[in-house]
Amino acid sequence: MAVDFKTFHTVVDFITNVRKPVLLRGRHGIGKSCVVYQYAETKGMPVIERRASQMTEGDLVGLPELVNGVTTFCPPDWFRAACDQAVVLFLDEVDRAVPEVRQGIFELTDSRKLNGHVLHEGTLIFAAVNGGEHGAQYQVGEMDPAELDRWTVFDIEPSVEDWLAWGKTEVHSVIWDFINNNRNHLEHTDDFEPNKVYPSRRSWHRFSDCLVAAGMLDEPSSSLPDIYTVGCAFIGFEGAIAFRDFAENFKSLVTVEDILIHGKVEATKDFGINDQSALVEKMEAEKTFEPELPTEQIANLAAWFMTLPSEVAMKLWTVMGSGEVKNTVALHQASVDGVGVSTHLVELLTGGEQTA
Repeated sequence: MAVDFKTFHTVVDFITNVRKPVLLRGRHGIGKSCVVYQYAETKGMPVIERRASQMTEGDLVGLPELVNGVTTFCPPDWFRAACDQAVVLFLDEVDRAVPEVRQGIFELTDSRKLNGHVLHEGTLIFAAVNGGEHGAQYQVGEMDPAELDRWTVFDIEPSVEDWLAWGKTEVHSVIWDFINNNRNHLEHTDDFEPNKVYPSRRSWHRFSDCLVAAGMLDEPSSSLPDIYTVGCAFIGFEGAIAFRDFAENFKSLVTVEDILIHGKVEATKDFGINDQSALVEKMEAEKTFEPELPTEQIANLAAWFMTLPSEVAMKLWTVMGSGEVKNTVALHQASVDGVGVSTHLVELLTGGEQTA
């Protein structure tokens, strides 16, 4: 069963608390490596990363030396560090490694040691591969039952919400807004044609870094040809066209600040349900309702709330429920042009039919 990153984070401690190794399987560019580093950061632990695909047997088990007529193996520096202190030992691309390296990893995952050198009791082992359900699309070696039995295997299928939550602080707001409004462009989920460039969660991050460094997103409409050309290189033709068109009209988009601070409710008058929902999702991602909002912002929010279709209004109410409760109470007590939000809410819930 595949899980998203939110679910993974809720259960991974059960595995690491008993020092069992964790294997993440999934498509390229979805953030497997990133989530390992995020987890290590929450634990305050350094990460030692090695690409198993680039290792020889000696890189893993170390090199021999003769001591008093006896051959012993000197562990490589990275493994010695994992034995001397508690670290997150991250082995990437295990299913692309040569058989000798994978056999060595057998002992590491099964007994937490190599050639007599034992890992620190606090060290955690993570690995990432492209195999599993999507393995046929990659040049990787299959992992047989005995090999898999030494891992705790998680097949990862991250949600768009996973990326949006992460991307709020990692990519430019123009790119975040584009993905929030055009979720089908986040990544390619079908089979891949040879030599064709496709978007991935990773490529959008790289695309953002490039555009930010070049200053092309300061005034997107003035850099459209370059945005398109660079976009083709990072995210492919279809994504580049869609993003160029989005960037051209970016100034016409409505932001959370437009609603709450500036009260530009009229700017959403032509919005459909998807557009309104995207704005609610932006509020959720920005944790808009965690602090207590000023009275004038509640008034602006109430004016917008009264214009929302029932599905979006209920979505907004749910999002607000996870934040500061005073905001929900204040909105419930607000009124717009003499009509109370509470009255309007009852009409939404009853389909416009109120009982005496």
